[in-house]
Amino acid sequence: MENLKLLSGFFQAIENDFRVSTTHIAIFAALLQFRACKDFVNPIQAYSIEIQNIAKVISPKTYHKCMRELDNYGYIIYVPTKNKNKRSSIYFHLDHLS
Repeated sequence: MENLKLLSGFFQAIENDFRVSTTHIAIFAALLQFRACKDFVNPIQAYSIEIQNIAKVISPKTYHKCMRELDNYGYIIYVPTKNKNKRSSIYFHLDHLS
């Protein structure tokens, strides 16, 4: 139920945000799906490829660009790692989107 509130809040927030593309939406939805599979933890810890597979985003460059933009636009907090053996952290603004 919490994920539904986040998704609904996200769609309300992006209604007039021309910067958000279908790729951003796919990645955000994939993040919520991944979060649901991890018992709704906040933050989630994920490898980029895990989210890319769910979102059907093939290009790592596109994925990282959209993640940085979602962070810059205030929809998530994205804390990437430079270490390929560590997962990045993604925080949801629960109060902002719900």
